[in-house]
Amino acid sequence: MSVGAWRLIFPEPGVCVRLAQRLEEAGWDGAYVADSQNLTGDVFIALAQMAAVTERLGLATGVTNPVTRHPAVAATAIATVNEASHGRAVLGVGRGDSALFQIGLEPAPVAAFETFLRRVRGYLRREEVDVGGHASRLRWLDRARFGPVPVDVAATGARVISVAARVADRISLAVGADPERLRWAMDRARAARAASSLAAEPLTFGCYVNVAPHEDVEAAIESLRGGVGAFAHFSGMAGSRGEGQKPEDRAVFQRLHDTYERDKHTMNQASHSQALDRDFIRRFAIVGPPQECIRRLREITATGVERLVVIGPSLDADPDVRRRAEDLLRAEILPALHEV
Repeated sequence: MSVGAWRLIFPEPGVCVRLAQRLEEAGWDGAYVADSQNLTGDVFIALAQMAAVTERLGLATGVTNPVTRHPAVAATAIATVNEASHGRAVLGVGRGDSALFQIGLEPAPVAAFETFLRRVRGYLRREEVDVGGHASRLRWLDRARFGPVPVDVAATGARVISVAARVADRISLAVGADPERLRWAMDRARAARAASSLAAEPLTFGCYVNVAPHEDVEAAIESLRGGVGAFAHFSGMAGSRGEGQKPEDRAVFQRLHDTYERDKHTMNQASHSQALDRDFIRRFAIVGPPQECIRRLREITATGVERLVVIGPSLDADPDVRRRAEDLLRAEILPALHEV
């Protein structure tokens, strides 16, 4: 079965536009663009610029958050991108990570996150939204040609998975490349959806996955330590109960969260990244020769995942290894994902 193949990128001014063109030319289905104001340029400006130079590439925030973005502001920004792209936008949302810790804040509480999701989805569906007793709606959307923009929640823990299933249109799971853990998360989401007011509406699943194809397995492992650390530490965040996690990984997640060097977010050189055991990286991520990567990616899609968000080697990886991995992603991994 063909699956959607997306990439996670950063909105670097002057770079993201060229990258969007290259992704579309290569055949990728879309790009999730990070929202982290202290580390990169503005995500919504980048998405609008990318819309102007592409014709079919999906355009998503990867991800925005309910603290730095008011729901009306986030909704109108992504709806504007949707108009500019003729209906190709997706609002990717999470509780917040680097965008918040860079300004001394913590992720939004789950209850506040659910409130944000309900409001932002209501705005995008041209509904009247109650904000502290004030009736509010995006009046300009009455003139919009496209929409509504789907809301896609980046989810790791059991509570956020359940909230996303009750409120959102899509869930993109950030739990690593273990099919067993993915099935646990999807089963929980389906149960929550079935008991919600949206039971009759479809819910689709995506998966964030760190992938580094390379003939040299050790080089591949070293190339994505930073990205693995960034995504694995979500599983050890405050309030995590370890549900769905294997015992051998639970201690790794907790240690990552406790020792995370926030000023070296996503970087291989970070001490928390360097401390990761190679066997853990091989479990959480997908590395090695292309055929091995394809085999493991197909194990993921066999769970029912319809969309893969691929995170390649970290920005500070060996340039030669990064180039080889990117070549293999384009030439061998992407065509395999699009096979029917």
